[in-house]
Amino acid sequence: MNPQGQPAEPVGDLPLEIAHILLIDLVGYSKLLVNEQVELLQELKQVVIGTESFRIAEARSELIRVPTGDGMALAFFRSPEEPTRCALEISKALKDHPSIRLRMGVHSGPINRVTDVNDKINIAGPGINVAQRVMDCGDAGHILLSAHVAEDLCQYRHWQHWLHDLGECEVKNKLRLHLFNLSKEGLGNPQLPEKFRRGTARTASAINGRPTSARRWPKFVFAIAFVLSVVALIVSSLTFFKRSSPMAVAKAFRALPEKSIAVLPFENLSNDQANSYFADGVQDEILTGLCRVADLKVISRTSVMQYKGVPKRNLREIAIDLGVAHVLEGTVQRSGGRVRVNAQLIDARTDSQIWAERYDRDVADVFAIESELAGKIVAQLQAKISPSEKAAIEEKPTADLPAHDLYIRAKTLITTAVFSTPQAESLFEAVRLLNEAIEHDPAFALAYYQLAHTHDVLYFSGTDHTPARLAMADAAIQSLTRLRPNSGEAHLALAKHLYWGYLDYDQARNELSLAQKSLPNEPWVFVLAGYIDRRQGRWNESIEKLERAVELDPQNPATLQQLALTYDSVRRYADVERAYDRAIAVTPKDAALRASRADVELNWHADPSPLISTIETFVAEDPSEAKHLAYAWIPGALCKRDFDGARRAMEALPIDGCYDNTIPFPRSWCEGVVAQFLGDKSAAYAAFTNVRAEAAKIVAEQPDYAEGHCLLGMADAALGNKEEAIREGHSAVELLPVAKDAIIGSRLVHYLALIYAWTGEKDRALEQLSVAAKLPGHLSYGYLRLHPYWDPLRGDPRFEKIVASLAPKQR
Repeated sequence: MNPQGQPAEPVGDLPLEIAHILLIDLVGYSKLLVNEQVELLQELKQVVIGTESFRIAEARSELIRVPTGDGMALAFFRSPEEPTRCALEISKALKDHPSIRLRMGVHSGPINRVTDVNDKINIAGPGINVAQRVMDCGDAGHILLSAHVAEDLCQYRHWQHWLHDLGECEVKNKLRLHLFNLSKEGLGNPQLPEKFRRGTARTASAINGRPTSARRWPKFVFAIAFVLSVVALIVSSLTFFKRSSPMAVAKAFRALPEKSIAVLPFENLSNDQANSYFADGVQDEILTGLCRVADLKVISRTSVMQYKGVPKRNLREIAIDLGVAHVLEGTVQRSGGRVRVNAQLIDARTDSQIWAERYDRDVADVFAIESELAGKIVAQLQAKISPSEKAAIEEKPTADLPAHDLYIRAKTLITTAVFSTPQAESLFEAVRLLNEAIEHDPAFALAYYQLAHTHDVLYFSGTDHTPARLAMADAAIQSLTRLRPNSGEAHLALAKHLYWGYLDYDQARNELSLAQKSLPNEPWVFVLAGYIDRRQGRWNESIEKLERAVELDPQNPATLQQLALTYDSVRRYADVERAYDRAIAVTPKDAALRASRADVELNWHADPSPLISTIETFVAEDPSEAKHLAYAWIPGALCKRDFDGARRAMEALPIDGCYDNTIPFPRSWCEGVVAQFLGDKSAAYAAFTNVRAEAAKIVAEQPDYAEGHCLLGMADAALGNKEEAIREGHSAVELLPVAKDAIIGSRLVHYLALIYAWTGEKDRALEQLSVAAKLPGHLSYGYLRLHPYWDPLRGDPRFEKIVASLAPKQR
């Protein structure tokens, strides 16, 4: 009976949940003096809590940490990547703490949350028991993973070269665990653990400092727990083999398509370093030729250029990263009118040379060398090749070497412009170089292709959204079509132009289908197809196309970012995180990417702290980063109601404004928003007045530009011009409805809801917001729950219901 005299509810079983556990053990701990033990544990604690993985999970309140006497247990709840990444961060940090000798074990499995005698959260259950057995099989420095965790991680290429199959180890109760060693680049311990070196396994040691529960359970409960532990051990060690053989994961690393190749950047051996672009040109033409062969998988130039200048390249690891079986590398030396090209084809699976070629010829024959090498590779890989593909490989891009050098310089700027700063300057310089190349050779078709691409990007991005820029793209495409009317480049350039310049998605799709016939390995074909599917609301098809583009261009941060943004639109936030993690692995110092990764927590769980913490860390280390992060800093600070932080972010915002996708919000818009929330009404009014003047000019010059009408409507709403604001908001939605553009269309619906909210039309605002919340797009739970934009609707049960509809579901 309870105190009120009612029958007591029956006590159920302890609830189980899946955790991803990192167990940490101090080696040699028992031999230390007591004060040395205390000091070492404190030092270890500071190392662990200083890792990014720990801080992020702790900030989300999704981490359980438990002391284990001579170490600690960390239970994460998102994915097995969390404890694995944390272990690597700890291993890296320990280079500055030579006195700490650790071994670590990682396993995913069921746990119970219990409270100990101090009423603190503790964990028990099969998951932590198995993690203990995994860790016990290692020595100092080892990071061992259960096969269950390794199987999950090996689905992602960037983890594959970290994992080393150890086979089985006998643990307590004569059970055998299949384990993997995590090590690479000086992290972890690459040596075989002692238990494996001996050839026979011994029973793992008893659990040191095992977590205790708060009460003494009856003996039958311990018996049940023991059975559960045994079952978990069996499942962990045998489930993997139920699906495949004991060497399945190791074989998966080698299961690369036979007819696949990456052409790595050729090393420039010329005394004149200005010839580095000439060396790049040799590599580029070989790659371009191979890309035309449909029976091959060829990795894009953007991805292979990540390895330019990398000393002592590990070709096997590179091949695994890129997903290919073969690698071509070489050197170029140019002296006067002569050129020497050395090239070797490597079977990366066995790390063996298939053949090596050396060419000493007149520099004018360089294109013939490139064609010969491409043809030899096709023959070696026994790829089927059509007459048209063979002719395309043998066709010279230009007879003018200076023109080709200018073209390669421009192409390098274009492929890196998305992550260069500022982007616009790189693109304008590329236009200049391409125009100069065309002056050298007016028949240089590929130069026109890149020129059309660059003009279209400048136009579509809003950098120069003018009829004049669109006309320049038109002219470049006309020249390309005149020179090579049926080429894949002509069809692809026209597809981009129709997409970016005229929003004609159906015709662009038709051109892409023609382009793909002669450009089967061109990532842009799949990227643009993914973009079109996305615009037309075919989100699953868009994801499939972008994932295919990533297969061909796996080290391209821009493509990975677009894949992340597509996942974000359909609110697949775990996939968003994984895509950003892959992009960050390529460009680890890119502050904007890391901010985008941290922003996921704001959208998914209404937690702006990781975003603000990430930005402030970068700005503290390098104040110049502030201007690159202000676009994310301002909304993050506003969601946190940190108006002083928003002011500091505003001061760092570049002059080119605070665009929302292609909606051209100028810098004065953010000035007005921040001033408004700081309570400076006069400054806000002045800023919004400037926005309105700028928006009115855009609409006057481009009356069919939906984004311009949206901007004008938002400015009028901020200024209190109710009728004008609603009229412009409606015009925007009518000019670009969701059926015509699922990305911008959904944004325009959401801004119309804001216009209604700001002008006092609450019912109409909620009606529009309800529509926007059901659409794939950038409207998120965190944004609705926290951003001050929506304050006029807060407290209304209808608004709170819409917010709740976007809340993350229970895992």
